[in-house]
Amino acid sequence: MRAPGSIAPPERLAQFRRLELRLQTIVPETSFAADQQFHLVVSSLAELLETARRELERDREVAKASLIVASRILHAEIERCSGANGCPRGGLVAWQIARVRAYIDNQLHRTIHIRDLSAVACRSPAHFCRKFKSTFGESPHAYVVRKRLEKACHLMMTNSASLSEIALSVGFSDQAHLCRLFRQAFGQSPANWRRERGIPGEVTLRTGADENFGAA
Repeated sequence: MRAPGSIAPPERLAQFRRLELRLQTIVPETSFAADQQFHLVVSSLAELLETARRELERDREVAKASLIVASRILHAEIERCSGANGCPRGGLVAWQIARVRAYIDNQLHRTIHIRDLSAVACRSPAHFCRKFKSTFGESPHAYVVRKRLEKACHLMMTNSASLSEIALSVGFSDQAHLCRLFRQAFGQSPANWRRERGIPGEVTLRTGADENFGAA
């Protein structure tokens, strides 16, 4: 039974989520304000962790939610401190950039969703997209497409797999998808690009078919 006037965990969690949103947008302008924010973060984290400990046996969902909010608040504070120490303000910080790049490189052969990337960076999807574009100068979708095309070029140069095989291996839906985006990026079909570089093997014999398929 809770003490009179105490706040139930779900209501308290709602308060901490509002605090989390404030921390994402407020930048302290003085050292005094920064100290105040730091103490607010520390006390909030302590309360969240205490809530998680207390509710672990009674309500695991509340305990889990407490830990998730605590993690996000902690990452926000890490990012703020990184910005204060010279990291670019407004973009992703170093640990987020490294994790997002590694995730994309390892998942190119699969569908990559914004929700997955934002989870890797511990940010909401909308907040992540703004930070990503500020950091990389392009949207997450454009970045992923560029990385897929780069990998497709590497594969076309280093082995004689068919374009349909390469398209699927780098995450395009089919060969036509690869050809359409390749033309947009390089001004020619992947078959012509490959032939100009003298790539031997089965693909050279299928060049005509590849070009026709890519133009469809």
